[in-house]
Amino acid sequence: MTEWLERHTPKMVLAPSFVAILIFVYGFIFWTAWVSFTRSRLLPKYELKGTVQYERLMASPRWDTAMDNLFIFGTLFIVISMVLGLFLAILLDQKIRAEGALRTIYLYPMALSMIVTGTAWKWIMNPGLGIEATVRGWGFENFAFDWVVNPDRAIYAVVIAAVWQASGFVMALFLAGLRGVDEEIIKAAQVDGIPTWRIYSAIIIPSMAPIFLSAFIVLAHLAIKSFDLVIALTGGGPGYATDLPATYMYAMAFSRGDIGQAASSAMVMMGVVFAIVVPYLYSELRAKHD
Repeated sequence: MTEWLERHTPKMVLAPSFVAILIFVYGFIFWTAWVSFTRSRLLPKYELKGTVQYERLMASPRWDTAMDNLFIFGTLFIVISMVLGLFLAILLDQKIRAEGALRTIYLYPMALSMIVTGTAWKWIMNPGLGIEATVRGWGFENFAFDWVVNPDRAIYAVVIAAVWQASGFVMALFLAGLRGVDEEIIKAAQVDGIPTWRIYSAIIIPSMAPIFLSAFIVLAHLAIKSFDLVIALTGGGPGYATDLPATYMYAMAFSRGDIGQAASSAMVMMGVVFAIVVPYLYSELRAKHD
């Protein structure tokens, strides 16, 4: 009896979590996929009707706007976060004074929720309360920073807030990679008279390719599922100027009462995530087997 308990206790402990994940994660993914092939509107229907919901989705101007915004937001968010994170990591890698304090300051935004970040930046970029009002109070009456209420620039306001929160995390990834480089290689390059910038560009940074890929995967995932930041900062507006697939899905499900459109948009988002993550996992597993 004792041996049986020792052998099966871990399974019994994990069984409730496994069942909960099976039902509330994979079960609801299957349910969403099924509903996306029906004519569900306010209430779900379970009679399959083909790809009618996906055809409606692709014909929706609002969905086109959401995907265009995702491309703009995702590209700028990923590129700027990686460049800024790498710059901060290289700066801290010089073993400057107060490194611990600076590292904490850079990482602090990541400890905040997206709702807090969005709310804070909504105040900062509010023309009547934030940067514009402050600078005009200094005497610069013609200064304007109304991005958060400007339909043509609102998506860039979301980029600023997102980069502010994520760049410290990227910095931590890159700093760990920089500290993991063999110092003997660096010393040998310095002895040969190679300048520091050349050491980083030709030796250190190329050796960090796996970390760049990991950072890209994390940032791309954050960009695709961005919802709470947009809701807190702009609410998807002005109009649909900052609508993203996640906010589109929410609006269809809870504001428009169109479950079929919400389900189809959710499956498209999941497909985009899989298109990014699956090749990464395949390359990682293949590298381990090789």
